Amino acid sequence: MVKRVLARPSLSSEVASTLWVGDIQAVNRLTLFGLFSVTAMLVFYALEKRSPWFVMAFAGACVLGSIYGFLQGAWPFGLVEAVWSIVAFKRWCSTKGR
Repeated sequence: MVKRVLARPSLSSEVASTLWVGDIQAVNRLTLFGLFSVTAMLVFYALEKRSPWFVMAFAGACVLGSIYGFLQGAWPFGLVEAVWSIVAFKRWCSTKGR
């Protein structure tokens, strides 16, 4: 059985933004940002009925998701999340006065 050994690359700007576990690339900062934004969207969406402020938080999380989509290069995802943030913000404006 042949065992492959992955060499750890020298530090560069791309590699410096990456977390390493041993010699295996685990997760980069952009992926962590995306995980955070999508998780926040899920949590705030689930809590929307408790307070209008969770609707606003959902809109903010959608903005973060949109930023992530554009940074990652998936512009359709970024565009859809931008639309969702506008819809959620309008929903917050309509429920704010209740």
